[in-house]
Amino acid sequence: MKVSIDAERCQGHGRCFSLAPSLFDADDLGNGFVLGDGTLSAESLELARLAELNCPEHAISIEE
Repeated sequence: MKVSIDAERCQGHGRCFSLAPSLFDADDLGNGFVLGDGTLSAESLELARLAELNCPEHAISIEE
């Protein structure tokens, strides 16, 4: 499974990297991006889902 952020939808609220700093970070403008290639382990999948549910713009997606 992989997580991604749609850069066009992200408004930089920072919930993703606040909730899951091991998966996400912020660029110079405060917009979130995925660390690494987005591949999720069993442990990180739960954090990714939490971030996905808390994104106000629904910019985070998880794909199999």
